[in-house]
Amino acid sequence: MLKVIIMAAGEGTRMKSSTSKVLHKLLNKEIIRYVYEASKLENSETIIISGKNKEAISEMFDSCKIIEQKIGPEFPYGTGYAVSLCSDYIEDNDEVLVLNGDIPLITKKALQDFVNRHIGNKASVSVLSTKINDPTGYGRIIRDENGNFLQITEHRDLKDDQLDINEINTGIYIFNGSSLKNALKEINTDNDQNELYLTDCIEILNNKNEKSMAFINEEADLFYGINNKKELAEAGRILRQRINDGYMLDGVIIETPETVTIEPGVKIGQDTVISGNVKILGMTEIGSNCIIEGSSRIEDSKIYDNVRIDNSVIEKSIMEESSNIGPFSHLRPKAHLGKNVHIGNFVEVKNASMGDGCKAGHMAYIGDCDLGKEINIGCGVIFVNYDGKFKHRSVVGDGAFIGSNSNIVAPVNIASEGYVAAGSTITKDIDKGELSIERAEQKNIAGYVDKKKKRDQEKLKERK
Repeated sequence: MLKVIIMAAGEGTRMKSSTSKVLHKLLNKEIIRYVYEASKLENSETIIISGKNKEAISEMFDSCKIIEQKIGPEFPYGTGYAVSLCSDYIEDNDEVLVLNGDIPLITKKALQDFVNRHIGNKASVSVLSTKINDPTGYGRIIRDENGNFLQITEHRDLKDDQLDINEINTGIYIFNGSSLKNALKEINTDNDQNELYLTDCIEILNNKNEKSMAFINEEADLFYGINNKKELAEAGRILRQRINDGYMLDGVIIETPETVTIEPGVKIGQDTVISGNVKILGMTEIGSNCIIEGSSRIEDSKIYDNVRIDNSVIEKSIMEESSNIGPFSHLRPKAHLGKNVHIGNFVEVKNASMGDGCKAGHMAYIGDCDLGKEINIGCGVIFVNYDGKFKHRSVVGDGAFIGSNSNIVAPVNIASEGYVAAGSTITKDIDKGELSIERAEQKNIAGYVDKKKKRDQEKLKERK
């Protein structure tokens, strides 16, 4: 069996945050969750080494073994000590994959390839390495003239002729279970930091002539570690680019990909066009030939084919084929637009369904109601749904017309082809084909303006 050990005990003081480093988020997902998902390989069990973050990590990964690395003068420090805490859970015939919890760009493919190469070469220990342009500060992979792995040497211990080596240790290892447990018993704190180093296990196994290997993965970005919020932002940029590149290769048009955020798990059909500053989040599904533009945000929603979204917010809602929305409109949770529905500027829809062909061109609130097909909602219409304690629903039948500046006070049923005159406040049901008018009588007062001007002049004289 493969045992996976994720090192997540560090608090990450350089993050300057009350939140543990590995619990910071990239694209709305915790750093450590990326690492866990990538390392969840076939026939594997995961052990997470936690610190003060144990409670939060335990809640997040209830199926994993969580071991707390306690800190204090009575406890050893170092990666070797952390891994030794797992010894009781490692069988002699296990393979043990060890990696840090702060590398969210790592992929399942990279780790599986590493495991396969380690097992295929029957090594006792393997190191995953990469090459970078500036290796300053990193431990180097030292090889002999034939390219065979010899050891890992920390930067401070390099000889002058080794400083130009750009193959570095990524901090990802695989050990044979028996070899690892035996080596852990021999490591000590005889070093500058007075810590137990996991890398000392590699030297111990080398000295015993056990087979050790280092495998190169040329994709250095996969091993990008996060130590501060500047690096968090850079990791986010790399991750967004990786995601957006994948969609573009699958036929999605992203006009300015460096400004677009698409979270993992989103599905987008071919020939959909996404303009700058758009955010598509959660488990959103978008069909083909859609146009999404103007700083729109879509979250956990289903968008069918040929839909146009302009500078609008859509949350947990559905837009069917050829519907369009915006600019500056808002679909709140449980909004459902049928086919060919038009929602114009400054319209809000919440917990409401609008049948095929409905139109609400501008400035309306459509909440807690069920609308049939081909209904026109005028400017300023409000579905009044709240009595101060409870929400109530209204129903409007096919072909109805709701005139501008009308209030529909729920619960009300307006039958098909019902007609609400502009400026009405509707509190009673309307039958099929009826016109409903509810407004104060208009009065025109002749000579009012001249009389007002005269009164105003007299008041000015009095004030002087």
